[in-house]
Amino acid sequence: MTDPVILSSGHTFDRSSIQRWLDSGNRTCPITKQLLPQNPSLIPNHALRSLISNFSSSSSQSKSLLQEPDPQTLISNLTCRSSAPLHSKIYSLDQLNRLCKSNPFFRQRLTESGAVSTVLNYVGSEDSRLQESALLLLLNLSLDDDNKVGLVAEGAIGRVISALRFGKPNCKAYAATMLTSLAMVEVNKGTIGAYPFAIDTLVSLLREGKGRERKEAATALYVLCSFPDNKKRAVECGAVPILIEMVNTGMERAIEVLGLLAKCKEGREEMGNIDECVRVLIQVLKEGSSRSIICALAVLNSLCSHSEEISLEVRGEGVLEICLGLSEDDNDKISRNATNLVQTLSRCFSRA
Repeated sequence: MTDPVILSSGHTFDRSSIQRWLDSGNRTCPITKQLLPQNPSLIPNHALRSLISNFSSSSSQSKSLLQEPDPQTLISNLTCRSSAPLHSKIYSLDQLNRLCKSNPFFRQRLTESGAVSTVLNYVGSEDSRLQESALLLLLNLSLDDDNKVGLVAEGAIGRVISALRFGKPNCKAYAATMLTSLAMVEVNKGTIGAYPFAIDTLVSLLREGKGRERKEAATALYVLCSFPDNKKRAVECGAVPILIEMVNTGMERAIEVLGLLAKCKEGREEMGNIDECVRVLIQVLKEGSSRSIICALAVLNSLCSHSEEISLEVRGEGVLEICLGLSEDDNDKISRNATNLVQTLSRCFSRA
């Protein structure tokens, strides 16, 4: 509506629209159906016109702001050889992050511009703010699967692991999330796991990091350990006792990682060597979330299937009775996993 007018019925319409209505021979108000005079007056609605004018002006200014700065200028600020001020680099990275986060076409444009190598260099910066912005931009670029492979080919793993080892806490968390994103493509899992210090640094972050860092490190390990060789690497780096301690404090992701490690011989042997492992898993059966219970049942089933000693310990702790109750649970996965563990424990008991 650009030219609001009032009919004698009291309702406001755009002048051109109501004029077409009248020119078509209509002599009623389109809303109230009230009869109108033969030559109805169209009274300008000055108050509404003023509001429309103010809104249009504000909208134009907002669009102008959204269109600035020019994306090509931002890219040029990153890739030009001249040394730009630190604040200018950070500003460019932050604006590019905003554009890349929701625009796949711009992500493609940025990767084709040759700017990725420059962003990777910034990941190695000693300035934590610049490093953080660069990691976040790589993370946004990695939203596309093709970019995940391309970033690895350009050397992203080494830069990200360096940030994971030596960066500030926020940078370490972003770096762990970046590894998770890259590992979502199957072909990258083995490459990341075999890279020097990759798994070892994630396990160290589990041990020494704070809340967010530990959570992101656990998530990265969860994704990476779906690749068989990475399970063994994680066990060798000492992940199992740390994960058991994390399960004991209620971190759901930790028991999901244990569920993967229990599928390999090395993982089961390490869990069997830790006295409190069975106790912690049983506690999850009693108090954990549905997802945690599913994982705990799977881990116990795997351990009991390969160790008669653990199976007898588990039965002695009353797990058979707990599982008989869980086998009636409304959650199909809990019910199925509980039934499987009951069958495993029954077989072990019959052999004994």
